[in-house]
Amino acid sequence: SENNANDPCPIARSLSFAGDAWALLILRDAHAGLTRFDQFRKSLGIAPTILTRRLAMLSSEGLLEKRRYSEHPPREEYLLTAAGRDFLPVLFMIGAWGRKYRGGGKLTRFFDAETGKEIKAVAVDEVTGAKIGTRAIRTVIPEKR
Repeated sequence: SENNANDPCPIARSLSFAGDAWALLILRDAHAGLTRFDQFRKSLGIAPTILTRRLAMLSSEGLLEKRRYSEHPPREEYLLTAAGRDFLPVLFMIGAWGRKYRGGGKLTRFFDAETGKEIKAVAVDEVTGAKIGTRAIRTVIPEKR
């Protein structure tokens, strides 16, 4: 994957993993409680070689942590890190966009476990309280040294 680590734009920096559909689906499944290679493979119908590469990349990017759960035979599981858990709202925003513009037919729905109400994700600016996309945006690029 292309390394944008020095790009001043945080969107570009994130695309090293977030621009990959398999990586996003692995993160979706990890949030649903999957942790083991065979669980991801079965859920996604992904080739083992591709899954191995994506799990390694998500681990090196700090979104998953590989942990051994069996010595004989040696087996690992993949657990969400804080960075991986913090990615859930991003997945929900992608899903909200998809529901609006790629909807139709039967779609998976997500509910708040406490209230039982369906989750409707919106991105809100913490400072103004405004929905992102409803106000003009000014971009400030840091000066090169």
